[in-house]
Order: sequence, then C-alpha cells, then structure tokens
Amino acid sequence: MITRRILTEIKDSLSFFPVVAIVGPRQVGKTTLAKQIMSELAKSTLYLDLELQSDLFKLNDAELFLSQHSEKLIVIDEVQNKKELYPLLRALVDQNREPTRFLLLGSASPELIRHSSESLAGRIAYHQLHPFDLNEIPDSISQNDLWTKGGFPNMLFAKNDDLSSRWMENFISTYLNRDLLQLGLNASPKIIRNLWTMMAHLNGQLFNATTLGNSLGVTTPTIKRYVDFLEEAFLLKSLHPFSWNISKRLVKTPKVYLTDTGILHHLVGVTDFNSLSGNPIVGSSWESFVFNQLFALKKNQIDLYFYRTHHGAEVDLVFTKGLTVVATAEIKYSNSPQLTKGNFQAFDDLNAPMNYVITPSSDDYLFKERVRVCSLKAFISNYLPIF
Repeated sequence: MITRRILTEIKDSLSFFPVVAIVGPRQVGKTTLAKQIMSELAKSTLYLDLELQSDLFKLNDAELFLSQHSEKLIVIDEVQNKKELYPLLRALVDQNREPTRFLLLGSASPELIRHSSESLAGRIAYHQLHPFDLNEIPDSISQNDLWTKGGFPNMLFAKNDDLSSRWMENFISTYLNRDLLQLGLNASPKIIRNLWTMMAHLNGQLFNATTLGNSLGVTTPTIKRYVDFLEEAFLLKSLHPFSWNISKRLVKTPKVYLTDTGILHHLVGVTDFNSLSGNPIVGSSWESFVFNQLFALKKNQIDLYFYRTHHGAEVDLVFTKGLTVVATAEIKYSNSPQLTKGNFQAFDDLNAPMNYVITPSSDDYLFKERVRVCSLKAFISNYLPIF
C-alpha cells in the first residue's frame, strides 16, 4: 500500500465538510484510497459501488436507505452513474449538517456531473486524485519508469511490459466503448479513438480544431465539444496562454496535453524507454510528463500558463499567483540545455524573480542572473514549494 500524498487533505476536508468528493480518471486509485480512509476512521462506514446492480438496487428508495444509515460515513463509488442523488444528498445534509456524512468517488469532473455543483454548493469539497507522481512512487520505481509507463497503478506495477500493454489497451477500450458513453458522450468510439490518437501525436501543440475536424470528417464545433468532454473526463488537459489581460487568457488558443504519458506512449506505439528515446515525440513527451507532474504537485493558489508572442518570445510554463508572475520554466530534454533568443525575450517580458530550465537529471546551477538550470526532481524538492 502506497500512501497517497492527498490523503491528509481529504481527511481534513472530511473533518469539516458534510460531503467530500474524490474525482479522477478510472483506475487511478480512488477506491483503494477511500477504503484506506474507511479503515482509519473511528466512525462506522458503509460502501456502495454503483457499478454493482445489487448496490444500485439498494438505492431504489434512496431516501429511505440512506436515512437508515445516517450515523455512518456513506461512501458512494462511481457516483456519476446516479446523478439524481445530488438533490437528495443536499436535503439529507441540510437536515443534519455535520461533517463526515458522505464520501463520493467519481470518474468525471464536477463540471461534467453538473448536478453536484448545483445541488451541493457550499456543502462539498472536491479533491482530484492524479496518477502517481514522483513524490509518491517507491525507490524501486525510477523517474524513467514513471515517465514511460505513466502513473496508473496497474500499469506501473504490472509484472512485465506485455501485461502493462494489455492492461492499457483494455483501459482505453473500456473508456471508449463504455465509460465515455455512460458519461454522456454521444460519439462513435472509432472517431474518439482516432481523435485521442491524433491528440497524442499532437501532444503539447497548439489546439487546431479545424484541422482535426477536417481529418476526422466532423465539424469544428463538434471537435471542440469532444475535446472538452475528454478534458472533463481527465484524459486531456488544456494549458492556456498567459496574458496580462485576463479576459483574453481563456479565448486564445491553448496547448493540449494528454494527462498521462503511459496513455500517450501506448497510443503512439512506444513500448519501452529505449523505443521512447529514439522516437520523434520524446521531447513533447518529456514536456508533457513535466507539466503533469507540476500540475499535480503545485499549490492550489498557483496557476500555470505558457507564454508565446508573435515576435518569437516563448517559455513553456508561467507560474502565477493571482496577477503576479512568480516564476517561469523552460522544459528541455537535455542535461546540457541551450536557450533561444525567444526564451530570453520571454524572461525579460515576464520579469519573474527566477526563470528555471528543467532537465531530466542535470546538476543544479545558476546559468546566468535569474536563470537556474536544475533537474525535475530538484525543482520539485527545492523550488516548487517556495512559490
């Protein structure tokens, strides 16, 4: 059992909020984490898995059943399968507004399960469980292992590469043929598989819905809707461009990354670290890995953007706190990184206190004034916590 970094935060929320939700993609470890929490609570608990017909049947008269267990923490797994529960949960919470009433587990974002945000506002705390990160894996798992296989437990800890590959193909197939349909995505699994694969080949590039739509034979608005849906299902993540005009940040073209490099590598046919090292996507894959690690590990008040201008200034990551740029980072798959004129122009434009160059395993040193080169592990350990 690997203790997840988010465990303490969830326990804190349970001690204050009547309802706590753990959201994240399928198979990321939500159920395992919930059962660990249940085993450590002094309060009695009840677990319901809404993928089991027997548990769904218990909620035919949900008000009666849940009221009979009001003294327990009730854990409801795959809660998106019964969205009509949310108004009832609000009513039950308002009758007895004490903490640790319900723990909800869901494979879709609060925005996708819209009833939760509407019905439980002010009564619920959300926590997103990401795939394993560098601060969670044991010493037996290397950075390259995590990068190559991704952070899903069954993928990372499979006995051999063949089992890892079979698990990932089943994971992708289940999402395409069942999960996304259950979440409400009305689209051909074949088209979504092709779109997902195309997004893998375009990982970390500016999102061009028109080009993708032309390739797949669907309209630009349809592509945007599909990509938004995949993002709400935690399979893609948009990184928006930084602008001092806040209203422009969300309307300008974002970069889009796959949220797990194990999925990325499977979709593009990478099977191990050696085949990754010689693949043209190695640079964008490393960038995606670093982005996903930092997104999972950053403080909640820190926002991430990228910066690019028509004059050629660019930097991969901009860390902001409110309106203030607190740092930038350029991601390089090299332990002897070279910076471009555009990088230095971006550093001047943004005027951050420090600009980092994140590498796989280089020494940690000051490249020039306000520009530091360091490894990903050093950045996570020494610099990310200070923002």
